[in-house]
Amino acid sequence: MKFVKYLGLGLLFGMVMTKSEAVSWYRIQEMFLFDSFHMYGIIGTAVVLGIITTALIKALNLQTFKGEEIKFHPKNMSIPRYLIGGIIFGLGWSMTGACPGPMYTLLGQGYWAVLIIIASALVGTYLYGALRSKLPH
Repeated sequence: MKFVKYLGLGLLFGMVMTKSEAVSWYRIQEMFLFDSFHMYGIIGTAVVLGIITTALIKALNLQTFKGEEIKFHPKNMSIPRYLIGGIIFGLGWSMTGACPGPMYTLLGQGYWAVLIIIASALVGTYLYGALRSKLPH
């Protein structure tokens, strides 16, 4: 039964990503060329909703479905870490036209070429894990 809930959430996510055109390579290209506000509006909406949701979780002391406390851990601020990571993420996003969420939505729509992008993202994640101790944090 848990699988059905996750499948439903995944389908809803895919529909929202598709209808908002967040999976469109052309929309992503417009964003990186500063030709359109569309993607900035989607990202900005997600950031605002995340801030509101986090504030509500903290203010109302909400718990997980299992009744466990939701804990937020402070991040260590590091300009090189976020600058280098952001540049790598942005370059990958601009070259492929897909960030992690839309990659799976595109795969679900039958764009099999996105498997190359997903494989590259997994290799990049593995390499980060392997080299993490040698990177600036």
